[in-house]
Amino acid sequence: MDTAREQRVLKLSIGVTVAVSAIGFIGGLLVGSQAILFDGVYSLVDVALTLVALAVLRLVAREGSPRFQYGYWHLEPMVEALGGAILSLACIYALANSVIGLTTGGHEVKAGPALLWAAVLCVSNLGMAAFVRTRALRLRSSLLWLDVRAWLLSGLMSLAVVLAFVIALLLRGGAHAHWIPYLDPLVLAAISVAVLPVPLRSAWKAMREVLQVAPDTLDARVQAVMQDFVAEHGYLDFTSHVAKMGRMRFVEIHILTHPETVIGNIGNVDRLRDEIAERLDARGSEFWLTIDFTADPVWT
Repeated sequence: MDTAREQRVLKLSIGVTVAVSAIGFIGGLLVGSQAILFDGVYSLVDVALTLVALAVLRLVAREGSPRFQYGYWHLEPMVEALGGAILSLACIYALANSVIGLTTGGHEVKAGPALLWAAVLCVSNLGMAAFVRTRALRLRSSLLWLDVRAWLLSGLMSLAVVLAFVIALLLRGGAHAHWIPYLDPLVLAAISVAVLPVPLRSAWKAMREVLQVAPDTLDARVQAVMQDFVAEHGYLDFTSHVAKMGRMRFVEIHILTHPETVIGNIGNVDRLRDEIAERLDARGSEFWLTIDFTADPVWT
């Protein structure tokens, strides 16, 4: 499987992420904003996850080895689960810091420079989210979609920071100026709570694949196709097993026939398999399809 184009996109993403992370770190420290600093930390974690995803893509391209004879497909959901777990912990840590900030009186932030810094981060993050999204749609890559989510979340976090500092500038010198020190930790708390469900959901979805939970849509499609196939050809019954690991879908079908059933030569058997594959639309390289015929229920 060719993953060269995905690798090129991830390499570009890594380079931009390093730059954005540096901007977040430096900007957060200079203007005293925990929210901008968290954006930098989030981007730094994303660099590590993208590097892991790039390594996985290179392994997936090999398709197999004497030790991993089914290929490296199982590593894709493992990376997604790991990424979701790490980003969830980052959100929880940021939420804890924001609560501490709110309960200790907040802190002053240089709102003008902070607004400029956050705007640069926002434009960079949302621009990269849009760019990687077009590539993810074209290449149908789950790992690129993981990168899209990371860029989009960073962009939304930066946008929230921009709005907070706009409010801080509007409140300056007014009757409500005493609320300004609380804006940064308040925004950090809001960002953490809003972002947290996304990596949690991603981790849960990936863990279902790691645990080989049968995907409902694929299972329903196999059941519907095989019920019609068995009825049309007069076979007794069938059993099927499905699983999804990253981009690979595993489908195993056992068809039970009468002991006297004459299927014909190997060419006829292959034509029956081809018919099932066509009905399932399982001709692509992302399907691992196994079909056998037996008259012994023990083998089904």
